Amino acid sequence: MWRKVLTTSLKPNFDALIAVGVVVALVGSGLAVALSVHHWRESLQELQVLKQESKALDVEWGQLLLEQNSWGGYARIEQLAQQQKMQAAPLQSVVMVQP
Repeated sequence: MWRKVLTTSLKPNFDALIAVGVVVALVGSGLAVALSVHHWRESLQELQVLKQESKALDVEWGQLLLEQNSWGGYARIEQLAQQQKMQAAPLQSVVMVQP
């Protein structure tokens, strides 16, 4: 008797299977959307961090260029040469090298 009740109550209903399939598809689609939004937000945050780092590196590069120009300026080199009592080499000791 129980077997007859179980087999008649568990008959696959086509409409119920479609409804379950639609619910599974909707839940899966919702999870996929949430996951893609999460990845997009992480990528956007990483992009912002990289932009800030790029700006900081640009500022540092500009400062290094200014420092290079000040350390390698002709006036500074002339001043250091005078402090160390340097002189130009005599012409007879200068050797020209051909490329």
